[in-house]
Amino acid sequence: MDAIIVVAGFIASYGAFPFLQGIVVASGLVPEPLLLWLAVPDEIAGGQLPGWEEALWPVLLMVPTVLFSVELLGGYGQLRAQSRTRLFISSTLGPVLGLAVVTMVLYALKVSSASRLLIFSGTAFVGLGLFAYRLAVATYQRRAAASGRYVKQVLLVGAPEGVRRVSDHMRQRLSPTDYVMVGYLVPPGEAAPDGDPALTCLGSSSDLSQLLIHQPVQEIVVVQSDAVDVGLTGIVEACDYYRVTLRIVPIAFVAPELRDLQLASASATGLPEIVLLPRGLNSDAMFVKRLFDVFASSLLLVLLAPLFALVALAIKLTTPNLPVFYPWRVIGFKGLPFTGYKFTTMVAEAESLREALLDKNEMSGPVFKIQDDPRTTRLGKFLRKYSLNELPQLWSVLIGDMSLVGPRPAFRHELERYELWHKRKLSIKPGITCLWQVRGRNTVSKFDDWVAMDLEYIDRWSLWLDMKILFRTVTAVVRGTGS
Repeated sequence: MDAIIVVAGFIASYGAFPFLQGIVVASGLVPEPLLLWLAVPDEIAGGQLPGWEEALWPVLLMVPTVLFSVELLGGYGQLRAQSRTRLFISSTLGPVLGLAVVTMVLYALKVSSASRLLIFSGTAFVGLGLFAYRLAVATYQRRAAASGRYVKQVLLVGAPEGVRRVSDHMRQRLSPTDYVMVGYLVPPGEAAPDGDPALTCLGSSSDLSQLLIHQPVQEIVVVQSDAVDVGLTGIVEACDYYRVTLRIVPIAFVAPELRDLQLASASATGLPEIVLLPRGLNSDAMFVKRLFDVFASSLLLVLLAPLFALVALAIKLTTPNLPVFYPWRVIGFKGLPFTGYKFTTMVAEAESLREALLDKNEMSGPVFKIQDDPRTTRLGKFLRKYSLNELPQLWSVLIGDMSLVGPRPAFRHELERYELWHKRKLSIKPGITCLWQVRGRNTVSKFDDWVAMDLEYIDRWSLWLDMKILFRTVTAVVRGTGS
């Protein structure tokens, strides 16, 4: 984004050049010494626009200088943690250093025909653009953090004394908008003594696998002690299977008040720890995946707005007693509940009729699915055939509850009937489409086969796989193979 803003700043300067020229040259408002300092060439004073190449070469020098300078100033750390002063310094000092580089090149090459006005105004536009963008992002992130969007649910594991020390550390040094401790687990075979009055004992560490989906947890902190066996091997296996970040903290490093020793490289929690991260959790590829989700969902929501209006009108004309959107209350990433939306395709009493139709369920396992569902409206059958009822889920993708590609989320009543290995499908963000949708979802009758494809997607995930699934999804939608 910083590189784009640098380019956009000089494009804006080039487009505004006639106006700037009028202020600097024609108006006579700029004192002659300053005018000479700007060194406006004769052809500019005569009203001519400089060639586009005069804006190109400063950009080529400015982009790497700005990026390097912002990095050097720590500007690429978490924006919401930076003060406005720091944001201003990192946003403006970079373009100023870039201007210095451009000036040195002008001097070294003895270039006298370059438009100083274009260079100086471009630098000003870049500085303003960088500061405005970074301030807007930081403000949004602060508000999102205050609403709890970035909070991570943390589960502590260990002997009560170690749990108490680590929980005290986290309360004193970490913001509740970043980390919230949901409880703790004691080592296997131990009772649940009072480790921390403010924390709830949720059982034994041997119960971790059962807990990970029913209790939304993003990170686990194990307080490791020589005297107590917390069952670390089983904990590592459970975190690996369910893709949960694991932090292992030696209690010996937390207990003493150190006089001079300090952490060589502090982590996000400030704890001396070994961190095991799920593959790809913080990778550049995952960032690109989220960036593509935001871009594609926002673009499709705009382009498909007329189609949304037509479908909404058709629903109201054919079934005026039904709402346009069906609130889809499901369980998503790491067991977090959210509400998505679909176009309404079923009668109002659909949920109450489901019990009477259980004997006609065509899917084995906890999922209820009938290809020719009698609860579906006439318009609903058409919408489901071409998957048009799924389009409002693009909003869930835009706000981050879902992705374009990922395993389907679960209804709460389905999740209660999941076997332990089924729950791994919720270890990544749910999506609108996945392998099951493009491998003939109407021909899959076993829930185990469905989940096996979801787990295959998790283990094979790549950006290229997402692109292939999206392409095949478009093909399936056009063919009308939905249900």
